[in-house]
Amino acid sequence: MPPFEKTPADVQELLTKPIRELGLKLEGSPLEKYVRRLYRDIERKGLKQFRPPCYLTDEWGCPSGEPVVGIPFYLADPKLAQLEKHMNDLEDEREIMMYLRHEAGHAFNYAYELYKRDEWRELFGPFRRAYKEHYRPVPFSRRFVRHIAGWYAQKHPDEDFAETFAVWLTPRSGWRKKYRGWPALAKLRWVDREARRVADLPPVRALGATDVTVEEMDVTVEQFYQAHTPDEAQAIAELALDADLTDILLKPSPRRRNGIRPAAAWMAEHRKDIVDKVTYWTGVRRPLVRALVDSIEQRGAALGLAVETAREAQQLVELTAYATTLAMNYLTRGRFVQP
Repeated sequence: MPPFEKTPADVQELLTKPIRELGLKLEGSPLEKYVRRLYRDIERKGLKQFRPPCYLTDEWGCPSGEPVVGIPFYLADPKLAQLEKHMNDLEDEREIMMYLRHEAGHAFNYAYELYKRDEWRELFGPFRRAYKEHYRPVPFSRRFVRHIAGWYAQKHPDEDFAETFAVWLTPRSGWRKKYRGWPALAKLRWVDREARRVADLPPVRALGATDVTVEEMDVTVEQFYQAHTPDEAQAIAELALDADLTDILLKPSPRRRNGIRPAAAWMAEHRKDIVDKVTYWTGVRRPLVRALVDSIEQRGAALGLAVETAREAQQLVELTAYATTLAMNYLTRGRFVQP
């Protein structure tokens, strides 16, 4: 069960309210400036008639074949954003723009029906390939660009295109230089050519059908998080962290009080950065990485471990390397630890 009791009182007041009754709107919300920035990015690339409509929904997404962009509802309200930060780690400005550009890539693909072109299939693969939620990427493959964490372009041909478009769209990405000599460069060049070809053309599909909108979300905030908080307990249960953590961190003696601080508090300060980087470089699903890092933090607290203030940087490097190694073990072998 999600730990709602640790959330601030003013946030807890929202838990029992149906989401559709919260009066959430994209217009006038903190999100509006990011949508405007997305449209400026698109305009600067010369696409004069492509402006994908954006709407609030339950998660980031672009319904298959529909040239619209769905944005998570919690980003439209500061209190809900605070709850999301507590539950799952909140997207920062950079990540919001990364997701917007990615979803705009899907919308561009659908608006101009590029996926029907032979060149699209030759470069990215069959659009109708079965979509797998869990996939095992090939780390550091140069056939794909890097944008969203987790080698996401390798998930599906449609995701490959959306990631390629997002890299192309991002201001100052330097994609020609960054991807020089990579097979992925051919995909970027094709996106650039297609954007020039349709720059002045109206979309084949100017409007699209939305998925569930925020006005249609009958569930309460609490019910939403209960349904959308993944249970990673089975994968985490097999971990035996004690021997490793006592090697990495310090077990203080009763007489030593100076120059140390509790490891749990120290890890909490760096949790999001660790989760971000382990997710980005390994490709393991973010909820599972978050559960792994939380487990390490909780076990460190239970063991009463500490960090030496003079060696915090070194210990952070070692702990991050440790979590990365466990995550790569899971990625390649399906388990964090082997019998």
